[in-house]
Amino acid sequence: MPILEVKNLKAAYEKQVVLDNISFSLERGETLAVIGPNGSGKTTLFRAILGAVGYEGDIKISDGTRIGYVPQKIDLERDLPITVKEFLVLRSSAAPSGRWQAGHSPEEALKAVDLTPIFLNKRIGELSAGELQRVLIAWAVSGHPDLLLFDEPTASVDVAGQRTVYELLHKLQDEHNLALILISHDLTVVYRYANKVLCLNREQICFGIPNEVLTPAELAKLYGGDRKFYHHVHA
Repeated sequence: MPILEVKNLKAAYEKQVVLDNISFSLERGETLAVIGPNGSGKTTLFRAILGAVGYEGDIKISDGTRIGYVPQKIDLERDLPITVKEFLVLRSSAAPSGRWQAGHSPEEALKAVDLTPIFLNKRIGELSAGELQRVLIAWAVSGHPDLLLFDEPTASVDVAGQRTVYELLHKLQDEHNLALILISHDLTVVYRYANKVLCLNREQICFGIPNEVLTPAELAKLYGGDRKFYHHVHA
């Protein structure tokens, strides 16, 4: 069975439809990239999967599935007087409920994202954008998730650190057979890392294997007819 199956999903805010007639599925070990212009409903899709917004249709999550989530932005004051260890302890000590589970110790969580124990005593405000992103990933994987939702993994990371983040996610996925859904605006990332792609612009434009469904015609339909797109093949 798929770890996640979505059928005829519809979501609205104050009677304004944000998502309509969305259907797709995801297996363990697969990566699904969600693409679309700003305001197309990508983050709302995540919120529906997490049960944080009302919806119509069906979202079926395999029994026992644990979900990890890394938002695009997190409201952490950079001068907050809290260390990385204290931040991670908040996660590991949280009482599990519903789909959320406690798991890794702070030391284990940092090791999973290739950060040494020296970071445990660093304050959040001392971290670079790339280091903070790794700590947020550590927070998400500390509950031993089966499904990881990642809203624009490298939005705040410089170009040099972007590949490192994606390689880290790929490593975690291989080690733990995670299903991964990531929102991205970078088609190179989609071709390189995703098994499937879901194209959203409030409604579903396409779904399938990137090399098969991301044609110039479909991309023009997704983002608007004025742009030019080229199909790159990646080994």
